Parts: sequence; structure tokens; C-alpha cells
Amino acid sequence: MPAKIRKIIVQTDEVRMEMGREVVPPVRKALAMAVIDNPFAGRYADNLDELVAMGEELGGLLGARCVAALGIEPGQAHSYGKAAIVGEAGELEHAAAILHPKLGAPLRAAVEKGAALVPSSKKRGGLGTAIDVPLGHKDAAYVRSHFDAMEARVSDAPRATEIVVAVVVTDGGRPLPRIGGLQASDIQGVDGLR
Repeated sequence: MPAKIRKIIVQTDEVRMEMGREVVPPVRKALAMAVIDNPFAGRYADNLDELVAMGEELGGLLGARCVAALGIEPGQAHSYGKAAIVGEAGELEHAAAILHPKLGAPLRAAVEKGAALVPSSKKRGGLGTAIDVPLGHKDAAYVRSHFDAMEARVSDAPRATEIVVAVVVTDGGRPLPRIGGLQASDIQGVDGLR
């Protein structure tokens, strides 16, 4: 069964200046969120396959929305991350079912490749609850310049029987990175680490 989506929110963040210095090119992040009905709200179920299928659907949808918001080709994406906020009638395992088994593959397709694990976070909360969507380079987890996050929040969600699902895609790392480590230009992209 497809996800029952109440609303989709897409926003971008563009950093042009940091500590009085120009950021060239500007660092841009796109956040796409879907507010969906939780079919397991208020009841325990052993089998969460319905949520797993929704995660697969939303990975591609939200990933593509982020890429479109940035106005880039999929292969130009640098970082990604995912998160979910479950309303009070749900449980954290509902967020895990959406985020972990199948959301990653269609998200990777939306950004081309994606050899690295997709960083994630989850929590339970009410209307307006914020969550930080952790970010890492899509092809190499050891690229320190891309360790970052973007806050996700929907003012009227999640309702008790809803889940907010968020995906973030970037076209660069943090502004003015300078803590060393593997550089994006040196990625081998074979093992998801380097």
C-alpha cells in the first residue's frame, strides 16, 4: 500500500558568507519532508512490512525532490541523510522500519551511486518537533568536510497518528572546512569509506 501523504515540504538553505568570508561556491542543502499516516499508530504489530514499503517509496520521491530543489544533476550531489519523527501513538520501531531496510536504495539512485551508509536519526514527538538530519558524503564516510546536519521541522506535524519523514541532499560540504582528513577530490568510492 502506498504512503498516505498529507503534505510534502521542500526547502533549501544556501550559505554565502561564513565568519565574514565569502563561501565560493555557496554551500546548498535541500530538505524534503513528507508527513504520512502511520498505519500502526496505537497498536502493536510484529510485521512492519507496510512501513518498509513506504520507506522505499519515500526514498526515491524525497531524494528526487531534493535534487530538483538544488537544480543539479543527480551525480552532482555530495551528501545525504535521513530522519523520521513518529507521533505519540507510534513507536521508534515505526521510524526504523521506514528508514533502514529499503529507503536507502532509491535515495542512492536519486543521487547516483551513494556507496556510503546514509546517516540517520529518529525520535518521537508532537506538533512542531524538530530533528537534526545528520549528513555524510554519499560516496565516502571518511570525508570530514561533509560531516554536518540540517534541522527539519513541520509546524503542524507529526499529529499523534503521523510520521514525518525527512531527506536532505547537499551540493557541497560545510562552509570553509579545515579540519583535514580525506578530501572529496581524493575519494575512491569503492567501499563507502574512502
